[in-house]
Amino acid sequence: MDRGSMKLAAHRMKIPLFISLLCTLLFLLAAGPAQAQTDREYEVKAAFIYNFAKFVEWPPEDARNTEPITIAVVGKNPFGDALDLLREKTIGDRKIVVKRFARVDDIVKCHILFICASENQRLPHILKITEKWHVLTIGDVTGFAQSGGIINFIIVDDKVRFEINVDAAQRAGLKISSQLLKLASIVREGS
Repeated sequence: MDRGSMKLAAHRMKIPLFISLLCTLLFLLAAGPAQAQTDREYEVKAAFIYNFAKFVEWPPEDARNTEPITIAVVGKNPFGDALDLLREKTIGDRKIVVKRFARVDDIVKCHILFICASENQRLPHILKITEKWHVLTIGDVTGFAQSGGIINFIIVDDKVRFEINVDAAQRAGLKISSQLLKLASIVREGS
């Protein structure tokens, strides 16, 4: 192969490499705003969770009423560090504790449990485990509230909204403020 042929071959190799790098860059740029939108969505959801805790009463006989409010996440965590910001806040004189559980078997008693989409197949099992713990269960997958979860995040017109299963809340012994119920779509199991 002569020198001219080698230059031409090298030039031809650079073009696909350049196109490949350009495509990768365009993909990353396109993914950036989507990721930012997802991050923002979960920051909003974290703020909602904090406010839900203000408008829910746990049973007076629950021994944890004097302990810090424990917010837990089970499964593949979509919040990033958005929930960690809640550790700096209080509700009344109670601090907030944030815990993460990778597996269902790791869950310990908590006040609020966000059940990630990755755990959707195990939802009935998780709800069975937590039903006696007076836990506010929260999710963001279609049918979560109808399946027995208490609060489900939904997106309506690009805004975070929520639905509440009042039957599930009652079974868990939780009293949800009428102010919060006015803002929610009320659902019934199996509907």
